[in-house]
Amino acid sequence: MPTDPICGMNVTNSDSKLMTIKNNKKYYFCSRGCKLQFEKPEKELKLLKKSLIISWPLTIIVIILTYILHLEYGNYIMFILASIIQFYAGQRFYAGTFDAIKNKSANMDSLIAIGTTAAWLYSSIVIFMPSLFLIGGIYFDTSTIIISLILTGTYMQRIAESKASDAVSSLIALEPKIAHVINKDKINDKQIEDIKIGDLLLVKSGEKIPTDSIIIDGISSVDESVITGESIPVTKKIGDKVIGGTINLTSYLKIKAIKVGKDTALSQIIKIVQDAASSKVPIQKLADKISSYFVPIVITIAIISSSAWYLIAGIGLNTAILIFVSVLIIACPCALGIATPAALLVSSGKAAKNGILVKNGESLQIASKVNTIVLDKTGTLTKGKPDVTNIISIANYNNKQILEYAAIAEINSEHILGKAIINIANREKIKIQFPKKFKYKQGSGIIAIDKNKNEIVIGNRDLFNKNQLNSKIEKELEKLEMHGKTVLIISLNKNIIGLIAFADILKDESKKAINAFKNSGKEIWLITGDNERVANIIAKELHIKNIIAMAKPEEKMKKIQELQKMGRIVAMIGDGINDAPAITKANLGIAIGAGTDVAIQSGNIILINNNIYDAFIALELGKITMNKIRQNLLWAFGYNIILIPIAAGILIPIFGISIYNFLPILAAIAMGFSSVTVISNSLLIKISKL
Repeated sequence: MPTDPICGMNVTNSDSKLMTIKNNKKYYFCSRGCKLQFEKPEKELKLLKKSLIISWPLTIIVIILTYILHLEYGNYIMFILASIIQFYAGQRFYAGTFDAIKNKSANMDSLIAIGTTAAWLYSSIVIFMPSLFLIGGIYFDTSTIIISLILTGTYMQRIAESKASDAVSSLIALEPKIAHVINKDKINDKQIEDIKIGDLLLVKSGEKIPTDSIIIDGISSVDESVITGESIPVTKKIGDKVIGGTINLTSYLKIKAIKVGKDTALSQIIKIVQDAASSKVPIQKLADKISSYFVPIVITIAIISSSAWYLIAGIGLNTAILIFVSVLIIACPCALGIATPAALLVSSGKAAKNGILVKNGESLQIASKVNTIVLDKTGTLTKGKPDVTNIISIANYNNKQILEYAAIAEINSEHILGKAIINIANREKIKIQFPKKFKYKQGSGIIAIDKNKNEIVIGNRDLFNKNQLNSKIEKELEKLEMHGKTVLIISLNKNIIGLIAFADILKDESKKAINAFKNSGKEIWLITGDNERVANIIAKELHIKNIIAMAKPEEKMKKIQELQKMGRIVAMIGDGINDAPAITKANLGIAIGAGTDVAIQSGNIILINNNIYDAFIALELGKITMNKIRQNLLWAFGYNIILIPIAAGILIPIFGISIYNFLPILAAIAMGFSSVTVISNSLLIKISKL
């Protein structure tokens, strides 16, 4: 039997009106509300907002008339206001109940509809036909508060969920729209969908590479971080392959298209995200599962108890009706209706104060069960961009002098390493002079002439002859490179004066986060697109044993699937486009807030402050929240289990039918007390230590 992708309820597949097809897959729904949310979430959100705008002001007036102002015609005013809320704002619950009946099941809509209707109907009868009952009670405040609170919780959840579908759109936006096609001596711009395999293309500096291709002319640095996660640009030359969607940084390239359309690497990532998203099945909601048995049982008890006392014991029609109504009022799911929303609302507020955005309640439920953490490196554990880590003096120059000469050469550079040099020079308050001459050597470095006519050369080994690189320099180079660092050599007037090393360094909170994960019993995996040397260095520093390096997006996702098949509940933490498929496929996707929009849209939980330790807080908050929800549900059902037999007449042999002189009041007190208990218990999340 299929399950509803929104609420997780089991549904029949006989009603085509409650079925839709997306990405060639059929989905079945328990109600029109769930179907609308799946197909047109923005429309469902507008309807919810409209219902809330009406329900809350009217609910507040009802509360005032009930407890503060006792007007002569107050009961009739409350009847009108409560009826609007009941049958306009609450109409979604009736629609859901009707669909549930058609599916031969019961859901939360059934509980809310029956419970609030019982309170509303009983109150209406008391107003218009008071002689039917020995004592009357008005419970319009109960029905209106229930509906307004539940709509509020649903609305807040929808807001968080509304952007989930943007992940694929953000990926598609990365695809270039135009390509410069070389046709003999002419260059024509064409739409990307018109590009064919074998077409010759021109890519200018700063432009995106249109499609997966091979370089036939030129040399340039290419930023491949959107695909590989590697923060440092890669030098590309004739014969090298380049990936569509990556950025050409420093010089022109002539390329030949080798993959187009759906076969490109970026298109494959888009497909992976789409497939992973559509394959996720929501966890069965505990309250709905229990309610599928609870609702028919309550109705049966109400009918049997009232009929038995009337037909067998002969207690009279009025008392029999009161027994039926009392059972339904006591069974009204006031506490049950807010048991989950109350805890989630408080938890969401607590999370926001910690810089954590939780997209939906299900994410917290999964977070409470996570036992395996998969981590990306670049931008997640590390800062995501290279920083200067070492300045090595080779001649009689101090570090500040070496940095000053390097900054003069790099002041005009757009290269990421050049920017790192300028940043540290600015931090050291070095006044940088612009060079008189400047020449960029593609893939090698820079040659500059300063105002004193000194020749400054900065770059990699290719820019220097072997005679300049003596054994001392080679030894220093090897030592730095063994630690996974990128090194630039600096010479002044043909003499090497120093080395500057760069690395993507760990964030300050990474060690704290890893230790916290370990102490809580989590298994940790580092899976990165970076090379093995760098991955091993980072893993060693953080004491991570499980490592996979040079992993492509689909390989990250496959490893997560392997772990899931072993029974592991996996949380994937990442920040890049290359992490999006894995984030989507994991049981729980956690995206770093400073990362790409795609990773953020794909994630279930967003770390707004770019602090990986917040991921640990999110998992702990999930545990606390789920404990509170279970406690709330236990209380909500518990008080029903205790009081329903009383409402059904179990105490009549002891106290007589006079007990019904105050039983409706007891029902109202019980409902109010249960709600206060549930809310108070939920508020304890606020003071939890995280």
